[in-house]
Amino acid sequence: MECRNPTLQSSNSSNQSAEDDDQPATRRIQRLQLHLNPLVVPRENVLELLSCAAKAKLSVNTQQLSDYMRGKHRDIQERIFDYYKSRPDLQTPVEISMDEHRELCMRQLLGLVREAGIRPFGYVADDPAMYFAVAEAVGSVDMSLGIKMGVQYSLWGGSVLNLGTKKHRDKYYEGIDNLEYTGCFAMTELHHGSNVQGLQTVATFDPLTDEFIIDTPNDGAIKWWIGNAAVHGKFATVFAKLMLPTHDTKGVSDMGVHAFIVPIRDLKTHQTLPGIEIHDCGHKVGLNGVDNGALRFRSVRIPRDDLLNRFGDVSRDGKYSSPLPSINKRFAATLGELVGGRVALAYSSVGVLKVASTIAIRYSLLRHQFGPLKQPEVSILDYQSHQHKLMPMLASTYAFHFSTLYLVEKYSEMKKSHDEEVVGDVHALSAGLKAYVTSYTAKSLSICRESCGGHGRSSENNQFSTSWKLSQVAGDLLKQYQQKFQGGTLAVTWNYLRESMNSYLSQPNPVTARWESEDHLRDPNFQLDAFRYRTSRLLHSVAVRLRKHSKNLGSFGAWNRCLNHLLTLAESHIESVILARFIQSVQSCPDPSSRAALKLVCDLYALDRIWNDIGTYRNVDYMAPNKAKAIHKLTEYLSFQVRNIAKELVDAFDLPDEVTRAPIGMQSTAEAYSQYTQNVGF
Repeated sequence: MECRNPTLQSSNSSNQSAEDDDQPATRRIQRLQLHLNPLVVPRENVLELLSCAAKAKLSVNTQQLSDYMRGKHRDIQERIFDYYKSRPDLQTPVEISMDEHRELCMRQLLGLVREAGIRPFGYVADDPAMYFAVAEAVGSVDMSLGIKMGVQYSLWGGSVLNLGTKKHRDKYYEGIDNLEYTGCFAMTELHHGSNVQGLQTVATFDPLTDEFIIDTPNDGAIKWWIGNAAVHGKFATVFAKLMLPTHDTKGVSDMGVHAFIVPIRDLKTHQTLPGIEIHDCGHKVGLNGVDNGALRFRSVRIPRDDLLNRFGDVSRDGKYSSPLPSINKRFAATLGELVGGRVALAYSSVGVLKVASTIAIRYSLLRHQFGPLKQPEVSILDYQSHQHKLMPMLASTYAFHFSTLYLVEKYSEMKKSHDEEVVGDVHALSAGLKAYVTSYTAKSLSICRESCGGHGRSSENNQFSTSWKLSQVAGDLLKQYQQKFQGGTLAVTWNYLRESMNSYLSQPNPVTARWESEDHLRDPNFQLDAFRYRTSRLLHSVAVRLRKHSKNLGSFGAWNRCLNHLLTLAESHIESVILARFIQSVQSCPDPSSRAALKLVCDLYALDRIWNDIGTYRNVDYMAPNKAKAIHKLTEYLSFQVRNIAKELVDAFDLPDEVTRAPIGMQSTAEAYSQYTQNVGF
């Protein structure tokens, strides 16, 4: 006999009568009765639920699931893992000083490129999906190494490829590729981070010498937290306002922010060049293998050819030219070419979440505490409270994996086609996913650490580092909405919000609001409709508020007054996108056992999100009380089922054992699993 959720079976027969009920008065009376006489779940059904979940373990082929997860780039990741495994001297020890860690990271990167023969720079433009696969594997070896590689190839190297022209690629490509030309990405200033258009560093053209003069006009314009700057960088891509001399009273004309290649250290002696001041940002709470520094420029002269001139150029006689008509369009094009950084952060943060959740779940399977009287202690993952912490997180990890994989695919398509619609999609999706996934990862690391008790504070478990927290989350999520306020009326914003999800603004169906069968709640159409309906209501309400407040506060004041509301809206939209990609990935999985496991995880992800925001659905009568209770019970049931295959699910990540050291003093998780399987016959 099939084992199904007993708390939901009793409601299956009620759905047909609900469908046939088309009398408004009768429907209203029945709804009131549900409020006055809520569904009572017998205690024996609850016990049956727990027993049933324990017996209903899926059979999962871990190898098949892992192959589907890792896809076509598995081989190069295995090469990376095998290389570092064969080089114990390049493995990051538990205890290491900041200076030693920085030098080790440089040796690790040199070894990857010059010994292992893996050249990430070639993939940046030609095969972005391969580059991100390399970045994920390298970040799993050492998070600092992953960041350092990203600075060298994606940021410094990527700026030369994407913002420069043929002359820059001919001059710098080989040196960047083989690490002779190590470099930095000098955008952020002490007083300006996300607001790039407000940068204060200036690059003034001198027509007499055919040079640009790079200056830091005040302390607030010092380039800050620049990776590779403190120790290893020899060049920097410096973002500065391009100033051209004029013959009017102003004297100069501001042409907007441009990018310039500025040498900062001598290629032979590695000494700091004249006019360059470098400050070491020092020890951090994490990522100490990355040598962050601050840069100050005092009348540093560079050749005119070192302007990265894809979107704007200056001739020998000081005339400016650009294929784009305005400062704003040039600025948008410049930043648009740097969207790969967002993609990399979103994608690599999922790798961090995989490692952290693997350690926490494996520990929770091995750690036993309390249990029935005079019986053996049970695994702490058998406790509902622990499942409530870790199983939705595991489901989210899978959801984020498929959504960021889709983002990488869209980014690769954008780089090949340059289609404007694809470019817009990638910009919006990368902004939302980067902010949402990194924020979720930062919070989850703390949960994983707490789930391991005192062992979570051990230095051995460096993957729990809180250094992954990123700021500017709200700014990234809201950029696509904020742009609608700039240069337009609120009527335009209202139309944008209304048209984007117009089909979901209708009133809830009073019949489907009461459906509570397991088949219905696990139907992907219901789940996706619920997510999108929530977003549509938020879109509608925030548009009304914006129009109201704009009358007295203006566009920016209205935006700021509704900021929390807008943030909730943006998160809701991103969650809808994540679920849609997860559902499609489940349906595309060719292996039946893997597809069944992914369907279970996807259902948990969807219903847990719905339950966490159940108040929104109840406030608008999208769900009747009995349906809300059914969702809660089913979510608990699915958590039990996911717990039963948690080992297989984390094993499918196929992470190197050195990366996921067991936090219990054992040499490896392989040894820990051996003991676990012997004890409980897993």
